Amino acid sequence: MPHISIKMYPGRTEEVKKGLAEKTKEFIMEQMNMEEKYISVSVEEYEKENWKEEVADKIRPEELYVKANF
Repeated sequence: MPHISIKMYPGRTEEVKKGLAEKTKEFIMEQMNMEEKYISVSVEEYEKENWKEEVADKIRPEELYVKANF
């Protein structure tokens, strides 16, 4: 607790994805005053043509705190 799932289009290197996951973990640790051992982060890639069906349509409006504007 907590688990953060980052969903995005493919194309970033493993190095970039790992860095993003690490920085996200560090931010969560600081903001929630939690130890590292409680936090997990995954990075999932979805093709652009599948984004709406596989990601956007599955987000419940009551859980969306920041909405993309594209």
